Amino acid sequence: MKMDNVTYTYPINDVPTVADVTVRVSLASRVACVGPNGAGKSTMIKLLTGEIEPEVGDVWKHPNARVAYVAQHAFHHIEKHLNKTANEYIRWRYNGGDDKEALVKDTMVLTEEEEARIRKPIAIKHPEFKDKNDNPIEMKLVIEKLTGIRRESKKVKEYEVKFHGRSDDMNIFLNEMFLEKNGFEKLIKNVDEKIAARAGLYQRPLTQANVEKHLEDVGLDKEFGTHYRMKSLSGGQKVKVVIAASMWNQPHILILDEPTNYLDRESLGALAGAIREFEGGVVMITHNNQFCSALCPETWVMEKNMETGIARLDCQGDAAWMENVMKEKVEFKQVEETVDALGNTVKVKAAAKKLNKKEERKLAKLKAARKKAGIEEEDDDDWGEQ
Repeated sequence: MKMDNVTYTYPINDVPTVADVTVRVSLASRVACVGPNGAGKSTMIKLLTGEIEPEVGDVWKHPNARVAYVAQHAFHHIEKHLNKTANEYIRWRYNGGDDKEALVKDTMVLTEEEEARIRKPIAIKHPEFKDKNDNPIEMKLVIEKLTGIRRESKKVKEYEVKFHGRSDDMNIFLNEMFLEKNGFEKLIKNVDEKIAARAGLYQRPLTQANVEKHLEDVGLDKEFGTHYRMKSLSGGQKVKVVIAASMWNQPHILILDEPTNYLDRESLGALAGAIREFEGGVVMITHNNQFCSALCPETWVMEKNMETGIARLDCQGDAAWMENVMKEKVEFKQVEETVDALGNTVKVKAAAKKLNKKEERKLAKLKAARKKAGIEEEDDDDWGEQ
């Protein structure tokens, strides 16, 4: 994720809340965002996550990246669902493979003007559009929707579109730049978000038993997670629900705005330990200096000029720390078992180990020797494990 020269002004203000902000976030990031209240920290994070749109500058997220965002006022994530249990809320949120919370951002929802623009006919040249003499022609058509199917052709992303008044067999793929030029940028982000979310859910069916286990892993006992309405939970328990829900789709980057609110000492220690072990990137806003200083070698300092009222960002930290972290070997944990929709426990087969060149040559010789000796070959899928 990255932002370049981003400026944003709230409608009620005369001067920008944040100005000329440039940041980078990767899978190796461990960032603490600090500064006094009202300095613009939460505004900057909302710009980075797409909750609000900048007036000036660019915000970019890799289309396959999954980002979990726990806002400062964490309860706003669940305030419309307090009559649900935590288990019911997570299953509602991810039912169908999409994260419903991720699809209601300003950067994903069309304005009336944007809606009107994409309903206008567009001149399209495409190899499939030909006259009766088989000559290429240009056609003016209205795109009804993006179907949600994406492919990559010569390193260019293409999205399948359906035209208004035409059947599905007339659908074609159009490239990303053409669609963005004609006002479909938010709909492209919508498709990317859904594809990324589904990729994070493939190993774990959305069942009551799996969600119950997930909530227990975040420290919420199944009695409170499955049998209590969320309106009956304490503040600390609600924060655990929000964190659990954000982590369900296995995000690459976790953004926490004041994560220490409402958590007791034991829960804070568990959160710190989890952040240390997490294999993705972490950005956190916190006033708890002891908590963030032990975890984050990089610091974003937001400072507001008292005369102008404009907040600017100062990035501090060891410039070489990220490069050193990237060189470290990362051991990914394999899920050993899961629960299917019928409640059956299913063993998850370990992924085959990728062989290096030396191991491949050794394996080829072994296969040849076995074949010469008349020994039956093992399944190819088992060779990596051996």
